[in-house]
Amino acid sequence: MNKYDHYYPRPLLQRDSFLSLNGEWSLNGKAIEVPFPPESEASGYKGDLKEIIYVKEFKIPEKFSRKEDKVILHFGAVDQLCDVYLNGEFVCHHEGGYLPFSADVTACLKEENTLKVEATDTLDPLYPYGKQAKDPSGIWYTQVSGIWQSVWLEAYPKDGIDALEIRTDMETLKLHIDSAAERFTVEFQGYRQAFDQHEIEIKIAEPHLWSIEDPYLYDLKISTGNDTVRSYFALRKTELKKVNGHYRFYLNDEPVFINGLLDQGYFKKGIYTPEDPAEYESDILNMKELGFNTLRKHIKVEAEAFYYYCDKHGMLVMQDMVNSGVYKPLKDTVISTLGLQKIKCPIVEQDRYDFFIQHAKDTIRHLKPHPCIFAYTIYNEGWGQQDASGSYEILKPLDPDRLFDSTSGWFFDDKSDFDSYHIYFRNKILKAKDKALFLSECGGYKRAMEEIKGSTWGYGAADSEEGLTDKIIELHDRMYIPSIRSGLMGAIYTQVSDVETEINGLYTYDRKICKVNKEKILEANRRLQEIYREECK
Repeated sequence: MNKYDHYYPRPLLQRDSFLSLNGEWSLNGKAIEVPFPPESEASGYKGDLKEIIYVKEFKIPEKFSRKEDKVILHFGAVDQLCDVYLNGEFVCHHEGGYLPFSADVTACLKEENTLKVEATDTLDPLYPYGKQAKDPSGIWYTQVSGIWQSVWLEAYPKDGIDALEIRTDMETLKLHIDSAAERFTVEFQGYRQAFDQHEIEIKIAEPHLWSIEDPYLYDLKISTGNDTVRSYFALRKTELKKVNGHYRFYLNDEPVFINGLLDQGYFKKGIYTPEDPAEYESDILNMKELGFNTLRKHIKVEAEAFYYYCDKHGMLVMQDMVNSGVYKPLKDTVISTLGLQKIKCPIVEQDRYDFFIQHAKDTIRHLKPHPCIFAYTIYNEGWGQQDASGSYEILKPLDPDRLFDSTSGWFFDDKSDFDSYHIYFRNKILKAKDKALFLSECGGYKRAMEEIKGSTWGYGAADSEEGLTDKIIELHDRMYIPSIRSGLMGAIYTQVSDVETEINGLYTYDRKICKVNKEKILEANRRLQEIYREECK
């Protein structure tokens, strides 16, 4: 059974009329299992991809909708461009392969239906494309085309709730309800109140805060006269405070060292899509078991299940914007590695810049309600970078309570909440200047656990569990700890799991083997927090 058939793809706005269209489709006349990309083993697809034309035949079950309802067709993500047709009628066009989109299909829906999706994926660098490559090797991975997240329908009244925006702090819930209805009832944990406006602000008595150790979520229900949606929210505050001359990260007024991992969101059988959405939860729990508190979601926007499980289990998330533009090794890696990290990157491709900024805006609006999100990365290692300061000034006001890393690694610009460094192949003591000091990538030691065709990639190597564990603890002793004392507020180790031939994960690609000593890594991570708290006194 397809594990996505009964999993609601949008945990922040659920209603009873959910109808999954995942499962068996036809792609270019051959069978494929959606939502897995055709390049993946999990999809079962055996054809070529000279064209990408999906077809799905489906019936509308009884009691799914009423005559007065509208029916909305949803796609989690389709890479890169697509046109959607239902029963021969054009429904919508979408560009960009990482964000959800939807269309009202009420007028063309029948009892028996034919849904067609025509997609194009040339890895056009005008559009965000992440770490995908036509010829994968090293830090470049298998291309993903077409549908790679859930497809589903929902039905609700024409004056029902179309969208819900949630904002909170440590004691206040703010709601914006997009609906033609004029009256709403809001309910959560013993609270029930009717409102006749779309902007609602509620002060919460005796607030139960969300934290890493106690990720408390309030169950939320909003009703109109004939529509009900379920959601959730959390109360918490994240900020930088200047303590003893250095900027430190605080959650709910308590100092927290951002001790994180690079999380690229790749899975052995599904590539971009885990076989079961519960695999997101497993990754999060595995990393918490090792004492990590943050995942840097690297150059990919996940299905909402990932962010829900981070909300549920108290895992902070730093969300990267998905890069576009041609990667240029001499400029983007060699020059900067030699220390020339202050090159200015003006706008030279206006169309690409405009699309990147719009995609970044849409990413922020999409993920903003999730309490796990504490920061965003705008540009990574100069790749596709254009006017980082201008980008910061456009994006920061959209979510001013979150932190923004404008230039992760190098090609620093004036506007950013961080001085953000990538240090591989060596341990270096960093010293804070006039911004929060963040080691946004490091480590990456490879340890081979199985025979892999072709050359493997990592930043240094270990040949045993003990050897890899010792190298990570040495990284702490020689770089993390002295840098914390010089102002470091967070660090991101590369990475959660192996990805194809890049074998520097703490877990193997299939997540079956943890490659480090769990108890020693947990204790080392506890020690980091103790030292950080001492520096914040």
